[in-house]
Amino acid sequence: MTGSDEDPRVAELRTAVSRLRRELAAHPAEFPDRCIAEDELAALAAMTIDGAPEIPRLRRSLLLIAGAIGSVSALARGLSDVRNAVDLFGEPSR
Repeated sequence: MTGSDEDPRVAELRTAVSRLRRELAAHPAEFPDRCIAEDELAALAAMTIDGAPEIPRLRRSLLLIAGAIGSVSALARGLSDVRNAVDLFGEPSR
């Protein structure tokens, strides 16, 4: 896919994930689940490369990231941006 025909939801997700990854990398404090957040953000970033991510996998990653960094107030806005980007994909089909 080229930039002109890329799904705007994927672009939004990629931007939000990239921003949160940078914020997390710059955050000085260590916390127990930091590596979980880093791993799941890397997984989300990889999903944006292939085009249309799997919605259940997106939501699972979001839950793991939220659980890992949800109590770090300095990362709250970035986490909210990622959540909003995931929400653009809607609910998984059942």
